[in-house]
Amino acid sequence: MLACGALVRELRAVLDQEGLGDAVEVVYLPAPLHNHPDRIVPEIEARLVGVDPDRQIFLGYADCGTGGILDAFIERSERPITRLPGSHCYEFFAGSARFGALHEEEFGTFYLTDFLAKHFTALIWEGLGIGQHPELRDMYFANYRRVVLLSQNDDPAVVAAGRAAAELLGLEFVHERTGLEPFARPVRVALSSAAMVERVTI
Repeated sequence: MLACGALVRELRAVLDQEGLGDAVEVVYLPAPLHNHPDRIVPEIEARLVGVDPDRQIFLGYADCGTGGILDAFIERSERPITRLPGSHCYEFFAGSARFGALHEEEFGTFYLTDFLAKHFTALIWEGLGIGQHPELRDMYFANYRRVVLLSQNDDPAVVAAGRAAAELLGLEFVHERTGLEPFARPVRVALSSAAMVERVTI
């Protein structure tokens, strides 16, 4: 499994829940690729060099802003590769139906996961250069109306971080508790179809 570094805690929880903690090898790619989707496929390709071509590969990614490039890579690959369903992590954390409803309710929504809320300063505020160039905030977020935190638990520190992020952006804050199950379901389906049963170490 090659997965986004922003999913470490959630993937470990699902794998342990399914009794697969010692049965799946997971390599986490850098979380800052969130801001550079054009680098996701090259990074995956680099990590697959030298890996047995017959070995099933599971990608802990949705499309994640690659604009179909990730799916095109999967289609042309000669090795068996499966990825998580959906356009981005917000969709599989909330579940497609709930995410669709949130999107319909307010198109101008900026979404945060637990990970992104905790690392908002590094990945968003500084990662997008807003800290050094405050004028970028209004350029990037002029069309946004609210921040929705899709949280997998009720950790007060995460909720506080999400609220603080919304305040920095000058947006309304909404806390939507999703739990882990909407994410766990597609992971279970993908792993069962991939039949990853070799014993390796995370």
